[in-house]
Amino acid sequence: MFKRIPNYIKYIFTHLSFLFLFIFLFRILFYFLFSELDNISTNEVKIGFSLGARFDLKLAVITIFPIAILVLITNYKFLSKKNYKIIANIYFTIAYVILTLFFLFDFGYYDYLNIRLDASSLRFLSNLKISGQVLVESYPIYKGLIGLLLLGIAVFGLSKFIYKSFTNQKTLITTKVKSLYFIGTFLILSFGIYNSFTHYPLRWSQAFFSKNNAVNQFTLNPVLYFFDSFAYRSEGVNMKEFNKYYPLISNHLKLPKDSISFSRKVNFETTFKEKPNVIIVMLESVGVKPMSYYGNPINSTPVLDSLLQKSISFPNFYVHKSGTAASVFASVTGLPDVENVRTASRNPLLQDQRILFDQFTGYEKLYFLGGSANWANIRSIFQSNIKGLKIFEEGSYVTENRADVWGIDDYELFKESNKELEKLSKKGKPFIAYIQTATNHMPFTVPNEKENYKPLKENAITKEQLEKSGFKSMAQLNALRYLDFNVGKFLERAKKSGYYDNTIFAFFGDHNTAMTRTELFSKEYDLNIQSQHVPFLIHAPKYVKPRVIKKNGKLIDLFPTLISLAKIDHTNYTLGNNLIDSTYTNSNSFIYLGIKGEPAVGIIKDSLYYYKTTVSNTNGLYNLKEKSLNDLKEDLPVKTKELDSLLNAYYHSTKYLYFNNKKD
Repeated sequence: MFKRIPNYIKYIFTHLSFLFLFIFLFRILFYFLFSELDNISTNEVKIGFSLGARFDLKLAVITIFPIAILVLITNYKFLSKKNYKIIANIYFTIAYVILTLFFLFDFGYYDYLNIRLDASSLRFLSNLKISGQVLVESYPIYKGLIGLLLLGIAVFGLSKFIYKSFTNQKTLITTKVKSLYFIGTFLILSFGIYNSFTHYPLRWSQAFFSKNNAVNQFTLNPVLYFFDSFAYRSEGVNMKEFNKYYPLISNHLKLPKDSISFSRKVNFETTFKEKPNVIIVMLESVGVKPMSYYGNPINSTPVLDSLLQKSISFPNFYVHKSGTAASVFASVTGLPDVENVRTASRNPLLQDQRILFDQFTGYEKLYFLGGSANWANIRSIFQSNIKGLKIFEEGSYVTENRADVWGIDDYELFKESNKELEKLSKKGKPFIAYIQTATNHMPFTVPNEKENYKPLKENAITKEQLEKSGFKSMAQLNALRYLDFNVGKFLERAKKSGYYDNTIFAFFGDHNTAMTRTELFSKEYDLNIQSQHVPFLIHAPKYVKPRVIKKNGKLIDLFPTLISLAKIDHTNYTLGNNLIDSTYTNSNSFIYLGIKGEPAVGIIKDSLYYYKTTVSNTNGLYNLKEKSLNDLKEDLPVKTKELDSLLNAYYHSTKYLYFNNKKD
């Protein structure tokens, strides 16, 4: 069987094998020279090696891919033409030398900072003279150059030998068989890059599986990690602008004025004898506009409507950015997502923040979602920032009936989550849980029947009613009704399981669903901030009385509010504040959006909304309570300047904290 395989195919996989072994050799060297994993469990080290090998294989496949395509296109000609031989030998020589340089720089970088090579290392190029001198004085550079030269010669010789070994093909094959080998090899190599049997490819965030950072750093492949972080190389902080606006943010948040510090200690004279549980439920694609409680003409959310009347509610609450990943990042880290390229969750340079979620000392910490935590690198946001966190995802649950691309549906997610929470409750262990729903998201997969829930039929609501409500389809409405139903069922289970009374429930929308323009919140629609206006409610009959707090709120206020409500001593390092604190009067909503294709930041204070684009500095000031869409910046120059300064203070402080709020 092996003899029947064309030599040009054998040539590809022979080189791939050598590349993989060469790359894996550097992992072995790193393990013995730098990893310091002596006190780590054998199981975690095995996982690190296993995952690391997959990263190494991915890099090997990426490295060989250009030559492999050339070989597949030319097939037998590749092994008979001298030009191809020269191209291949030079390519592999350069590839091995470049890979070696990457790994050697990685070794030095890790030896210096205890982190693997990433795009932030490019900062050393800003002063090449000093960096070069440090290299020469710290490492045997000249011997290393000789070693690289010898390596290049050895690889060139090896490449020539491999090429010559496969030039003796005797049996030719038909065009049809060639096509099969082309497709088969291409698919195998493509899978080597994808490197996963799940719905998500192998990503750098999977390396952060352990609570021990040394294991995570060992698992990473520095070449892949460098390029994963490369897209964010220019996303740094402008210290000149930050220093300019720090006095304003320090006054706004009551921070020290003589030194830069965002640290605010909060201690309580008395605490609860029995620690209250905290459950945070992220309501996928739920804004205020589709909810009947906030005026939608269709009875879309009867359960949430009833719950709002029994809870503390915040009608002027906004998420920072229209996107689930952005809202997960902001809610967990306490920092808005103001990344231009992609979401902050995908930026490997923004991990390991000092957050409030991590300060629930003595609590079991859990994260539940129906799909994979690899989505948008969310795994790293939770795992890197929260000690002792348990992640429950697809593959973790006893009952798993995959509904669609997002995994199990919300009914099963809440049901499985409740099982785990009930276990902890019966053991007397307090817990904080983050439950991320997904069914109220395209493709809007809902069951034909689930207990007393049935989707509305197409003719149940007239076309005129649907248009007046802003829903684009019955499927969209039914998905929201299903989420609403599941919230009710979850609370019923919590009561039966015995932890309802001693739990603080927090529900918030991650962003609004896409809706058509209607009279309801028409101003927000025209200003493109309808997606950011979401519900936020805290339901805890044992701890708070129902009321409406109309002050402006933002997503980063979530944890400062909840940890204070639970009376847990903490240190707030973020830009968020406790919304229930009556002394906090400087409330506002800070948002990040796109205006005519350009990134922009905005701030809402009282009824005024001010925005400014980040490139052309186009700005505008509007009163959200007025029906007309009039730009008021010329009429209110003092207020415009005040909000512009506050907006800049939040934006540049966010950038600063991205890179200066890391754990010690």
